[in-house]
Formats: sequence, structure tokens, C-alpha cells
Amino acid sequence: MRLPPIAPADLSPLQRPLYDDMRSGVSAKYDLFTTARADGALLGPWNAWLHQPEVGAAFWTVTQAMTAFKILPDAVRQVAILAVGARFGAAYEIYAHGAVAQARHAMSDQRLSTLAAGERPPDLTDEEATAFDVARALTGGGILPEPTYRRAVALFGQAGANELIYLVGHYCFVSVTLNGFAILVPEEDPAGTGERA
Repeated sequence: MRLPPIAPADLSPLQRPLYDDMRSGVSAKYDLFTTARADGALLGPWNAWLHQPEVGAAFWTVTQAMTAFKILPDAVRQVAILAVGARFGAAYEIYAHGAVAQARHAMSDQRLSTLAAGERPPDLTDEEATAFDVARALTGGGILPEPTYRRAVALFGQAGANELIYLVGHYCFVSVTLNGFAILVPEEDPAGTGERA
């Protein structure tokens, strides 16, 4: 971890409001994986955003919007997020959203392992397979192929297809943040041992 976690007692006046907002939001939504140390210091991408709160606040706002205004079924979202995390080799992303997928959608270890390896599991629903294909194509570079785009619109409607594209882009950013700052799975990083939100 390249940016040390910031204990609540050490927050600057600019960091404090962002910390409070993120801690509250993270605690409400992400209780299935470790998001903070025992002293309350945030882990994952949230710690990185705290180090530059003027910019981090904007990223947090986008994250909240991506969650608050969702149309896509959550299982579909998790497949797309895991496909992005796998493409970037973002360990924390796979750890976090793998926990969500297993707990909330009974994703099997085999399916999770296949997604984490960047491969398409054979037992995906049509919606999940489309989410995987969109994520895989967009993270490969270039324009999303027309048949893949049309399939997303047919299954999810225009607003749902838009959301899927935004979701993939957002988690590309999150994955790059995690990799750029060497944010690991907390159990693999002595600086990150902590608690679930």
C-alpha cells in the first residue's frame, strides 16, 4: 500500500467531511468485506480518495450516483464489476465484489474463480453474459462492437445499457486507483488489517 491509511484522529479539516460521508456510505452498503482498520482508517479506494479530498469527493459522488440510480439487477452488475477487476488484475476489487456476489447472489466458487481468471463462465444467464461481454470488450480497447451494444440495449433498455457502460468505466477507474496505489486484499497487507464496515 503506497498511501498509508489515515486514522480518524489524523484527518485534516478538508478530509474530515469526506471521511464521514464515505464511512457512513461504505458502512451502509459494504458490510461483506473489510473496508476499514480497527482504528477506523478507511481501506480500499476510499483511503486513496482521502489523500486528495478535493478530487476524492468527486469520485465518491460518482460512486454514490452509480449505486443510487441503478437499473440493472445487482447480479448483472457484479459480473460486470468482476470482469473489469479481473481484466486489470485488481485484487481488492475481486476480493470485495466476489464477497458481495457470493453472499447476495450465491455465486459458486467455481463461477467466481472463472470470472477472477478473466474468463466467461458457461452458466451465466443471458443478462450476465451480456454484461461480461460488454465489460470484456470495453476493457480491451476500441469501440464496443455493434452486435454487443445492440444486445445490451435489447436486454436492458437504453438507460440500462448506458448504466452498464458507465459502470464499466467507473470500475476501470477504481481498478486503476487500486493498482496505482498498490492496494491489496487486507489479509495480504499488514498495513491494512482491519474490520468490516
